[in-house]
Amino acid sequence: MINTDYKLNNGILIPSIGFGTWQIPDGQEAYQSTLWALQNGYRHIDTAYVYRNEVSVGQAIKDSGIDRHDIFVTTKLSANIKDATLVREYFLKSLENLGLDYIDLYIIHNARPWTDRIEGYDYFEENVKVYKELEKLYEEGLVRSIGVSNFNVKDLENLLAFARYIPVLNQIKFHPGYLQKEIVEYCETHQILVEAYSPFATGKIFGNDVLRELSQKYSKTEAQIIMRWILQIGHLPLPKSVHEDRIISNLDVFDFKLTDDDIKKMNAIEL
Repeated sequence: MINTDYKLNNGILIPSIGFGTWQIPDGQEAYQSTLWALQNGYRHIDTAYVYRNEVSVGQAIKDSGIDRHDIFVTTKLSANIKDATLVREYFLKSLENLGLDYIDLYIIHNARPWTDRIEGYDYFEENVKVYKELEKLYEEGLVRSIGVSNFNVKDLENLLAFARYIPVLNQIKFHPGYLQKEIVEYCETHQILVEAYSPFATGKIFGNDVLRELSQKYSKTEAQIIMRWILQIGHLPLPKSVHEDRIISNLDVFDFKLTDDDIKKMNAIEL
């Protein structure tokens, strides 16, 4: 069991490692990998409307037999939804897909739409209006916390100028060689937790000399070294796998600690 949590800026605890389900197809694969994660100690499950696997993820949560209040569930509003009048409709779709009564964390998936994006347009006004709908869901108790994903500094500055509640976290791409320092610094200054998706750079990082060296030094896998590094610098890693052995391995990172020098080596990796 994970016994380490982060406290979000609204006082809610979030398990310090999440299980990501991006690119895991709906059906047996999404169901089984999520069930394996829960059976092996994960208590933080991340999905999204656009992943189209909420039904299978929700079924695994139900079938796990674990008390709902012991599982932290994140899902996301599609980045294409920039019309505030549609937010509640899509939230309720996700809630129905998952078969849940509430969501622990509801996130705007991207500051700009995935498709039909207007070149050079920031969607500042639209994001504020959409976020205000998330604030209503939060005030109604349908979600326990609200946040964003793939928001850069100017997106966050715009949002914070109008928000009643500061986003609890910003889920961004973050891995060795891609540190997004400006966004991370802004988030840390404003008590917005950084959640690191694609922590393994979709596999491109493996085989790096520094990782190989540290893997041998600590008798840990390269993935475990990355997970430990992300935790030690204060972020929340969101690994994803459909293999039970790797799902288990990615969680086994609480029995060792990198030295300050090793952290510096990790920070200096170029990809």
